[in-house]
Amino acid sequence: MSRYNISVLDGDGIGPEVTAEALKVLRAVQKMHGTFDLEFEHNGASSGQFLKTGKAMTEEQFSQCKSADAMLMGAIGLFEARHPDGREVNGDVIFRLRFDLDLYAGVRPVKLYEGVPGPLRDSGKGIDYVVVRENIEGLYASRTGGCNVRDEVATDTIIITKNGTKKIVDYAFRLAAKRQGRPVDGKSIVTCVDKANVLSSYAYFRKIYDEVAGNYPDINKDYAYVDAMAFYQVIQPSQYDVLVAENMFADILSDLSSATIGGLGLAPSGDIGDRHAMFQPAHGSAPGIAGKQIANPVATILSAGMMLDWLGEHHQDNRLIQAGKDIEAAVAEVLKAGTIRTGDIGGTSSTSEVGDAVVQSLIKLYEGAK
Repeated sequence: MSRYNISVLDGDGIGPEVTAEALKVLRAVQKMHGTFDLEFEHNGASSGQFLKTGKAMTEEQFSQCKSADAMLMGAIGLFEARHPDGREVNGDVIFRLRFDLDLYAGVRPVKLYEGVPGPLRDSGKGIDYVVVRENIEGLYASRTGGCNVRDEVATDTIIITKNGTKKIVDYAFRLAAKRQGRPVDGKSIVTCVDKANVLSSYAYFRKIYDEVAGNYPDINKDYAYVDAMAFYQVIQPSQYDVLVAENMFADILSDLSSATIGGLGLAPSGDIGDRHAMFQPAHGSAPGIAGKQIANPVATILSAGMMLDWLGEHHQDNRLIQAGKDIEAAVAEVLKAGTIRTGDIGGTSSTSEVGDAVVQSLIKLYEGAK
C-alpha cells in the first residue's frame, strides 16, 4: 500500500472548520479505495501563531512542509496580524512556501456546477476554464523589496524572467492538452492575459508566450488585455479553456472568476511546482464567521481532490487520480441535488452537514460501481 504524508495547515478563522471537512472526505475516500494511506500531520503555522509568538512560521514548520508529499491549507490571515509596514503576516507562510519551494504554478479551476445559482444572465453554454497564475514572479516578487522613502514615495518593481515565464506558459499548454477544451465548442485554447499594449514587461511576457506556444501546434493561441479579460469573463466565459497571466493579474482575475460560479466557497486552487505542491481554497480566513459552522467547505474539499490528482500524477499512481475524480463527482452530485448547501449559495446547511453529504455521496458512488 502506498503511503503519503500530508502537511495540514489548518490556519486561521474558518480555516480549521473547512479543513476538518476536507479531511473527513479524504479519510472516507481512502477507506473506500483501500489502496493508499494518507498520513496527516498538522502544522500550526498561522497568523494566530504570530500574534502569540511573534512568528507566523517557524523553521521547523517550514521543514515539515518541505518534507511532506503534499500540503493542504485551510486559510491563513487575520487583519490585526501585520508587520510594522502594514503588510499582513499571512505572506510569511503562503508566499514563503510558494517562493522557497518553487510552487510556480497557481492553478485556479473555474467551474459552474449544475444546481448552483450563478449570477450571470447567460451561462447556459457552461463555465469550465482554468486560470493559471505565475506564482513566484511578477509584481508580488517585490513584496519585501519595495522602497518607501521618508513616507513620501513608495515603489515596487515587477519581475518578469524568461525562465519563469517559459515554465508557467509551458504548464498552461500542458494543462490544456489534458483538458476537453472550452465549453462552447471543445476547442483547446490557451489565452495569454497581459497589458502588452502599455508596459514592456507584459510585452516581454507575451513574446515568451509566443515562443512556447510554437511547441504546441495542436493547441490554439489567444490573447486578451487584462482589462478586457475582466469583461469577457462575465460576458462570454464559455469561450475560455486555460488563461495564463502574471502573478497579480491572475490573482485578481481568479477572484473575479469565482464570483461567476457561485462565490469563493466553490473555488479550489493549487500552488504547484515540479517537486512540491500546496492545495487550498481560494477564499480567505473570514474570521467574522469563524466558529459559526456556516462556512462553505466545498472549495477546500475540491482542493483536496486536486491534491490527490497531483499526487497521483507525481507518483504515477492511478488510484489516487481516480480518488480525486471521485471526490469531484461526489461534490457535483451534492450540488446538483441542492438539498444540502450553505447559506452563501442559498441553503441553510452547516459546514459539517455539507462534508457529511459529500461522504454519503461517495458511499453511493462506490456502491453503484460494485
